Amino acid sequence: MQIHFTATPSATIRLHARIVNQGASLGGLDQALEQGAAAARFGGRTGQVFEGFASVDGALRRVALAGAGETGADDRRLNLERAGAALTSRYLVSGEAAMVLDLGQAGLSAEDAAAVLLGLRLRGWRHDKYRTRLAADKRPTLETVHVVGAPEGTETAWEREAALAKGVEFARTLVTEPANVIYPASFVAACEEAFAGTGVGITVLGEAEMEALGMGALLGVGKGSERESKLLAIRWNGGAADEHPTVFVGKGVTFDTGGISLKPPPGMEDMKWDMGGAGAVAGAMLALASRKAKANVIGVMGLVENMPDGKAQRPGDIVTTMSGQTVEVLNTDAEGRLVLCDALHWAQEQYDPARIVDLATLTGAMIISLGNEYGGMFANDDTLAAQLDAAGKATGDKLWRMPLGANYDKMIDSPVADIKNVGPREAGSITAAQFLKRFIKDGTPWAHLDIAGMVWSNKPGHTWDKGATGYGVRLLDQFVRDVVEG
Repeated sequence: MQIHFTATPSATIRLHARIVNQGASLGGLDQALEQGAAAARFGGRTGQVFEGFASVDGALRRVALAGAGETGADDRRLNLERAGAALTSRYLVSGEAAMVLDLGQAGLSAEDAAAVLLGLRLRGWRHDKYRTRLAADKRPTLETVHVVGAPEGTETAWEREAALAKGVEFARTLVTEPANVIYPASFVAACEEAFAGTGVGITVLGEAEMEALGMGALLGVGKGSERESKLLAIRWNGGAADEHPTVFVGKGVTFDTGGISLKPPPGMEDMKWDMGGAGAVAGAMLALASRKAKANVIGVMGLVENMPDGKAQRPGDIVTTMSGQTVEVLNTDAEGRLVLCDALHWAQEQYDPARIVDLATLTGAMIISLGNEYGGMFANDDTLAAQLDAAGKATGDKLWRMPLGANYDKMIDSPVADIKNVGPREAGSITAAQFLKRFIKDGTPWAHLDIAGMVWSNKPGHTWDKGATGYGVRLLDQFVRDVVEG
């Protein structure tokens, strides 16, 4: 969806919209519209939309009012996004190709106005690439939004948010594509294409390079696949030359059958999005590079396909990680932590990060614990945890901190190796985090985000349709804005 700023939109555009604060006067509207809005009990509540028709300058106009909630609400920014998103949800397939959006009536700041536009654009993302028989009245028609009355500075604020939207959309695309389209090598190729001209540095390790480095855990996961495993690093240097980088690490299992510990067939098709952590990292890096963030940030993604065949690793196998620690693989469906442990160690060895955050669709137990409302957060540093929590609240990518502790650590001690890749049934998400913690160097602030319940939604949200949500991109971008760029 294209956003244009203009003082005089085309007179041929029939759909006109404005943002209305809760309880605000509807002065300036056609009297019939005012009465209609009152009759429909439109009061400007968050996400509420009223539509009417009026004759303006001799032409019939379709007029929409979108509620932005109370002006003093703590979640004002998110409410403004919902107002914009509500307009898109209502008119994306309405038959209207263009909309005039008046931002001059609600007393918005430039950042407020940009939030409306961000919600409007994010809600308009769809992946209809493979839908060849989509009915005409189900096809998106709304292509352009002509913004009038924008506060001073809105265009600059929107440039930043447009970069963020680009990153979210990229993550959603990666997560949505099927596993015969997105696999380790094609994930890398998609990133190389998306990042062309942005100024990032890209490093790709193949299986030979990873074997030479001793990444037996990551490589073990991909043994049963004909697709070569990859390690992808994207580096953005926008900060001071002597600034230690912030590193984000993403789990990129492009399809997860469970390996020899095969998953049940029902629902296995969803495992195309088991690379949601890597998708979020790639999307965040694209957002940061596109807006030229004043920070040094590196995204590292371990990319594998977990398949069963005669070469696949077996339950009971022991692998040696890059760190030298040995792992007894009791369950080949607990593969994400095997990918991440080598990626985390390599990232620390390679980049000496100021802090490291990993994202992974790691455990079904996290969905049991938190449902689809929060990502689970585990951290060895209270300050980092608080910073991530604040970023989550600001963006709607919410987090809930979970515990770590020595008693949980004992649950994954192995009698024949240094560690086993699964513990008992109880505390499954916690023992997975404890596993990863063993690969974090002393003194390195680290957080693990288990986002298993967040990257895909079976129902529309405020700023997304059914399917890929892009969860994590906004969280990481806001974290960089708040903490790294300051």
